[in-house]
Amino acid sequence: MSDDAILVEGLEKSYGSVKALCGVDFAARSGSVLGLLGPNGAGKTTAVRILATLLEPDGGRAEVTGLDVRRDAAELRARIGLAGQYAAVDENLTGFENLEMVGRLYHLARPEARSRAQELIDGFELTDAAKRPVKTYSGGMRRRLDLAAALVYHPPVLFLDEPTTGLDPRSRLSLWDTIEGRVAAGTTVLLTTQYLEEADRLADRIVVIDHGRVIAEGTSDELKGEIGGERLDVRLEDPADAETAVSALTGMCIEEPKISDGSVSVAVRQRKGMVAEAVRRLDGAGIGIDDISVHRPTLDDVFISLTGQAADGDEADTQVPEEVSA
Repeated sequence: MSDDAILVEGLEKSYGSVKALCGVDFAARSGSVLGLLGPNGAGKTTAVRILATLLEPDGGRAEVTGLDVRRDAAELRARIGLAGQYAAVDENLTGFENLEMVGRLYHLARPEARSRAQELIDGFELTDAAKRPVKTYSGGMRRRLDLAAALVYHPPVLFLDEPTTGLDPRSRLSLWDTIEGRVAAGTTVLLTTQYLEEADRLADRIVVIDHGRVIAEGTSDELKGEIGGERLDVRLEDPADAETAVSALTGMCIEEPKISDGSVSVAVRQRKGMVAEAVRRLDGAGIGIDDISVHRPTLDDVFISLTGQAADGDEADTQVPEEVSA
């Protein structure tokens, strides 16, 4: 029996002439976090909606906990939790009533539904607002309530589509802790996000999608390694020395050094001894150094290298249907 809680093979979906998914393949092992990254409109939300049985795929297949998303849709819905980009709550009910209602929809007995609702209200720091109508909540409070609703039934698989959009840094960190706790308890999480530090912290594996296709897959470290090793960054005392610095450093780099705002960036094969070697070379060329450091590529570097654009963590996807306008 497969250890994959989520299995996607050749998944296709189009909206008229717009191809949202073009034969996507990926898998998430049970009890792990799979990060789905990509620019707005890359196909992330369409994939999540298909896996959550909210959309019918045009081709390929997808299974969640061994259940086919088309053939076993009704049974599958009882095994998943979903928190989308926008809070899906009833504005006229209180926060407590929303969570109690979700519990009852999952066929929890009323006492159990009420107990679970209170537990989540307290856990997501909504106690003071529990008896207020949701229409009086701030955007961040609605996000927390929506996420709490996705956790009412302790689902074995949880889909989180841009889960921390609209949350302040403290609430975001609290949610990360909650996700890690759920995974430690055996929950499988599919996470779409444009906050790259979120994927770096939470995801066991990352799949990068662009224009409806998977363009890279691996752990965070593997993806960083694919775009090069360590980088040596040198800020010069005199920006006019940049070209001379490039000549001095060329022999120790694995690609053409880059010049930007009086600094020189050099890709090197290894960290050990690189700083001392660079200082010797630059001193020998009579070049003054204001600062020098070595760092590994970040997921931001990976994202830009793969997609040609920076991730925008402040803008959620805004498409109706999802992939047509983005």
